[in-house]
Amino acid sequence: MIRRLFFSICLLGILSSCVSKKNISYFQGLDQVHELHPGNNLEIQPDDVLTIRVSAPEQEAALPFNLTKSVGSMAEGASAANVELETYLVANDGTIQFPVLGKIAVEGYTNQELSLKMKELLEVYVQDPIVNVRILNFQISVLGEVRNPGTFSIQDDHISLSKALGLAGDIPLSGDRTNVLVMRQNDNKIVHEYLDLTNPEILESPFYNLQQNDVVYIDPNGPKRQTAGYLGTASTYLSIFSVIISLVILLTN
Repeated sequence: MIRRLFFSICLLGILSSCVSKKNISYFQGLDQVHELHPGNNLEIQPDDVLTIRVSAPEQEAALPFNLTKSVGSMAEGASAANVELETYLVANDGTIQFPVLGKIAVEGYTNQELSLKMKELLEVYVQDPIVNVRILNFQISVLGEVRNPGTFSIQDDHISLSKALGLAGDIPLSGDRTNVLVMRQNDNKIVHEYLDLTNPEILESPFYNLQQNDVVYIDPNGPKRQTAGYLGTASTYLSIFSVIISLVILLTN
């Protein structure tokens, strides 16, 4: 009887550990979707910190538009100091103060769009200018049921939800792929959306391409929540197993 009971417990554990492919595979049925339109790239917002580099065939003509600062230890001497570009903080009204050009509205532009806009403004002063815009404080947080939760600094001008999960080590089988929460600050309000990673239509969601300071949260799936709620520790398993063995011994004597 003990052998039969032990076999039943093992079989129950095996069956409970099985996970359907329907719940773990990303973008199911993608080959049946003919056309998708992913969301827009990252847009500049108030409180963003920008670097703007202007270059041209005649570099001296571009120098007034490249404000620099010296960084490094004064004890090491002036020769040890490195030169970096000054940064521009986007004001609450969505503007920056730029050399010569003065106040420029930048809110709502992507990096590429702002580069083109500034190129047009600079052509009055510089022949064939090249403008490179970058957001320095682009960070996203991935929390919950992932292998490597944390806050990540993004070097590119856009990042998708899939890439963000890749940075966090992906979702283990204990995570719920069908109900991924993305939280975003928009006009001083927190907005959110739940995304189903098994559905390819999330590629069209405005929350699929992440914005700065977005928070992604992965909920544990049903079996993991039950484990945490009822069988959270190894000692609990041992206690239950001991009780079962004791009952079996009493019943068989």
